[in-house]
Amino acid sequence: MAYKIPELKFPDFQEAKYQEMPSVTYEEAESDGVLPDSFYLTTHLPTFYKLGEEWILPKYNSLNCVAVVEDDDIVIREMRDVKAGDKIISGSTTDGSQGILVYKEGFPEDIYSQRSVSVETSFSQDYDKLFDIMEHEKNNGGHISWVLGPAVVFDHDTRNALVHLAENGYIHSLLGGNAMTTHDLEGGFLNTALGQNIYTQENAPMGHYNHLDLLNEVRTAGSIKNFNDAGNVKDGIIKALTEMDIPIVLSGSIRDDGPLPEVMGSTSQALTETKKILNEATLIICIATMLHSNSVASLASSYKVGDDGKVRPVYFYTIDITENVVNKVGAAREYMAYHPMVTNVQDFCVACEKALVTPAQGEMAKAVEDEEYETVEVENNEDAAKGELGNDI
Repeated sequence: MAYKIPELKFPDFQEAKYQEMPSVTYEEAESDGVLPDSFYLTTHLPTFYKLGEEWILPKYNSLNCVAVVEDDDIVIREMRDVKAGDKIISGSTTDGSQGILVYKEGFPEDIYSQRSVSVETSFSQDYDKLFDIMEHEKNNGGHISWVLGPAVVFDHDTRNALVHLAENGYIHSLLGGNAMTTHDLEGGFLNTALGQNIYTQENAPMGHYNHLDLLNEVRTAGSIKNFNDAGNVKDGIIKALTEMDIPIVLSGSIRDDGPLPEVMGSTSQALTETKKILNEATLIICIATMLHSNSVASLASSYKVGDDGKVRPVYFYTIDITENVVNKVGAAREYMAYHPMVTNVQDFCVACEKALVTPAQGEMAKAVEDEEYETVEVENNEDAAKGELGNDI
């Protein structure tokens, strides 16, 4: 049976109590990026605003933002994006007495997960539900956005699993940083990640140079696409997504080596581009990255308004080996359509591949890849015997 996505049931705004509630009030911002003292701080929970006689649900919501009256509509805006003259909605109550109504009851109760995660579970039901949702999104025009940390690309099987998921329609955008992308490209270029063999996990001689050699080569080429088009990358998720023209947004940090040409050093630019992707998302899967997962949890809308006006939740999965991480992300998401899983991220990716990718396709692809890696190992061993294996590229 096909998975049915729940829909938000609106209050009956014809009832007298809603008719009698006042319209929102607002104050204009005096300067760019500066809020009036009375601003209302937004939540992930579905929130209606009464403007005149009409109750409005914004197209997107977000945590810790402000609601702005724009013409005859309400939009949710980051503090940094507020401009002088913007009409910032005022208030501190959410029961409608100030024209602001948080309506948690609109979604079924089971949408809200309010449990801390215990590691003593197989997460079987969570996997089953995730697979159903992923199939639904793939077959019904959904948008599955993945947020990947560096640990995901240090393993041969994990990288292959992600490629197969992308090729079979289960990845529609990727959010990440310099490290994840660099090490995945390093794997496709030199068969290592941070100098460690992708398949055997053995350290290559002078392997600590490898990621810097990779960065240098990509920067010389001018872009990841140019580097890939030149035939330098034999495999990996970045190669696959680049060739499939799937959006990749890379956010920088002060710790980045290089960085890669596409990595955005401006925090504001990275947040803006990230939010563009997240506004399309109907399912978000965050793997092995605490800070990026937390930021995405706050930025992404918790619901999606369809072209038909129907409102559905945006499902949010966080996968990490550390219990504290997934609980932090859950709090940032206000537990709205949130599913945490404490497990090894490599096992998670491979489990998704096995459940969703046609078994014959997966087995054939794996056989070819294993044969390729065995060939690479033979060549590398011969080079090592000759003293030629190192950082030469």
